[in-house]
Amino acid sequence: MVDEQFKQQVDAFVDEVWEDVVADIDRLVRHESVEDLSAAEHGKPWGPASWGALDEAERMAQRLGLDVTDVDGYLGFADVPGASGPERYVATIAHTDIVPLGLGWNFPALEVTRRDGYLVGRGVQDDKGPFVLSLYAAHFFQRLVDAGHELPYTLRCIIGNNEETGMGDVPYYLERYPEPLFCFSPDADFPLICGEKGLYQGRFTSGKVAGEKIVELDGGTVPNAICSQATAVVRADAEALPAAERIQIEPAGEGLARITATGIGGHASMPEGTVNAIGVLARYLLAQGLAGEGERSFLELLVTLTEDAYGRAAGVAAEDDKFGKLTLVAGVIRTVDGRFTQTVDSRYPTTTTGEAITKRLAELAAAHDCSYEQTSGDAPFYISPESPEIQALLDTYSEYTGREGEAFTIGGGTYARHFKRACAFGPHDPAEQTPEWVGMEHGPDEAISEESLRQALKIYIVSIARLMELEL
Repeated sequence: MVDEQFKQQVDAFVDEVWEDVVADIDRLVRHESVEDLSAAEHGKPWGPASWGALDEAERMAQRLGLDVTDVDGYLGFADVPGASGPERYVATIAHTDIVPLGLGWNFPALEVTRRDGYLVGRGVQDDKGPFVLSLYAAHFFQRLVDAGHELPYTLRCIIGNNEETGMGDVPYYLERYPEPLFCFSPDADFPLICGEKGLYQGRFTSGKVAGEKIVELDGGTVPNAICSQATAVVRADAEALPAAERIQIEPAGEGLARITATGIGGHASMPEGTVNAIGVLARYLLAQGLAGEGERSFLELLVTLTEDAYGRAAGVAAEDDKFGKLTLVAGVIRTVDGRFTQTVDSRYPTTTTGEAITKRLAELAAAHDCSYEQTSGDAPFYISPESPEIQALLDTYSEYTGREGEAFTIGGGTYARHFKRACAFGPHDPAEQTPEWVGMEHGPDEAISEESLRQALKIYIVSIARLMELEL
């Protein structure tokens, strides 16, 4: 199927539809599709805002001539029929939900702005822009089918709607439909991600010890981020407390002081160069004797958890040749009903298990008069980079970019980990040089270059054509 004439046809298609692609990305970006479970209802399990983007995407797919199925509002899919029938299919999966807008935007967050060859807006890179590319890739093949060409396999665009918060949409889908023969998610970096560490989260809870000297501990925003700021309200004279690096002290009422520790935040999967504010705070409180007997044990636990970001002090360190080192970070600390709680997030390789991590952390908790529970977990995911499907995608990437296509592994998580044969495949290319004003995914002024998206669309179409030629 893939020859020079085919690639010329792909080039002409991308030129023809590009303004429609940008307009459809804008339509999706205008939906503030953040999960809101408090407003969930039948047919809108992730809330009406997320559902609005899903509905927009499904209507978009219908307009492009695809056969659309809504799966009870959890997610949807759009098919191009193949000779294999709907049970044997090749798939893409992207998502239409987003993280909250956040602060610091210099451009409208909920519309697409064009500037200097870039598209700016929440979701243009993660993942509304790439989703629209997957839809237009399917539209290309629908045109071929309409012109009388038969695809060996059905092509399915899965329209995810819950990737950013829990990926609860995919298990719901897999309970009702067969696995794809192969699937890729355009929600990551090029060249190609062939493996993802195991994902693990848990929570330590102290006894009712808060209040003797520590009135409150508070820090962090989400479990999967290293805490950049943590505070303690303590029974002490603020004026009498000594200064220290990364520590700010101020009065907090009669006989109370507020101590704020500042660290260097970052994603839990990439702790190199970070400083956990929770550890900074715990060490200061211990050094100044600002802890009662029960409180002291919990602070000593925090010191252990933040001694390093690789689980060595906590006794859960592990490493392998595919994923490298396990990471373990303390994320969110809170005070609830007189108890202190501390979350942990781990990304682990194949040489350990979630069960082993839980066993060791429960032992650590008991040694510090705490309880411990695992709150979530997924095993590591890996597909051989030598498999024919992966090679087909990497060869296409190299062909279009002139750069070597080598698969790699990550500590984060994508939809790919939910399927037996899958990978994450672009569209962001770390080799691309970007202007200083260009923001990253999840941040303000999120942007991606139009040229990189155009090239990614060509890569996706040709990659799908090559997958169609394989014995799957």
